Amino acid sequence: MTELKPITALGAVAPRVLETVRYSLRENDGVAFASLVLPADRPAPAVFGIDLPEPGKYAQGDAGKSAFWTARHQWMIEGASLAETDFAAALKAELPEGRVSEQTDGWITFDIFGTKPEAITALLERIVNLPAATLDPGCATRTSFEHMSAYFVRRSDTHLSVIGMRTLAGSLWHALETVIRRLDVDG
Repeated sequence: MTELKPITALGAVAPRVLETVRYSLRENDGVAFASLVLPADRPAPAVFGIDLPEPGKYAQGDAGKSAFWTARHQWMIEGASLAETDFAAALKAELPEGRVSEQTDGWITFDIFGTKPEAITALLERIVNLPAATLDPGCATRTSFEHMSAYFVRRSDTHLSVIGMRTLAGSLWHALETVIRRLDVDG
């Protein structure tokens, strides 16, 4: 009988980590995702203790849950360390009038921690085709990076999450690692 073992998006048993002088890049395989669409004729309610954010914003709620705006009347809801649960069902139970789709297996999160806020700003200047101020703490957007599209969520002054399609995990990691290593050399 075949013994199956779970692996991360990068194909390993444990998440990949890169530590440099100014940055820490980490594959985060524990995040659960569910998309939420609400009827246009209703105001956005709170879900999991989160006031659903406005366009371009990110909001944190209770117990590691958070949300970012993706389109009109649409949000991506995240659950830290909940990838192995039925997160979409929990969201649907919380908000029965919403249209919910499970998204966990379609996305991968790479968390980047900088030693200072300036390190994250320098990184943003090289990886997003938007002014770095567009991604101040509490902001989120989807834009292109290299040949890929990804969500960029600025969780704090020194923490940026890059959320990309799981099928592009290797390419996304390579591109992030390349920029981070260059920034460490060039300062």
